Amino acid sequence: MSTEAAKAQISQEKIVAQFQQLRNEQRNLANSLNTLEMDLREHKTVIETLHSADPERKCFRLIGGVLCERTVKDVLPQLVENKDFIAKTITMVTEDLSKKGVELNKFKEEHNIKIRGEQIGTDGAKSSEPESASKSENRNVLVSN
Repeated sequence: MSTEAAKAQISQEKIVAQFQQLRNEQRNLANSLNTLEMDLREHKTVIETLHSADPERKCFRLIGGVLCERTVKDVLPQLVENKDFIAKTITMVTEDLSKKGVELNKFKEEHNIKIRGEQIGTDGAKSSEPESASKSENRNVLVSN
């Protein structure tokens, strides 16, 4: 019997490790999405600024750690192309993030994983608010059954 308990413990540890890996992948996607959105905002700001500048005006662009001198008319199309690429990438990462969320929820349901601090209300919706202050210290603890 003790070998069965040990095997069950090992399989639970594998399940928990895989769940943590899925959560880390989801976090990494969210961080990437945040970084891309910041880059997109910066590109939009620079493009708006350069639209009002003289096309022959000298400007500088950082390419791979090297500062290059160009003119506004040379840099603007490249920035617009980069902005469009970043916007497409944001769409793809957003889709990947939602797929990862579905995969994570499916894995939680499949392996009956509950996270302390997540309460399921009477309507079936999850709430992350603890019922009392004493339970707030148990938040974000992974429990596998």
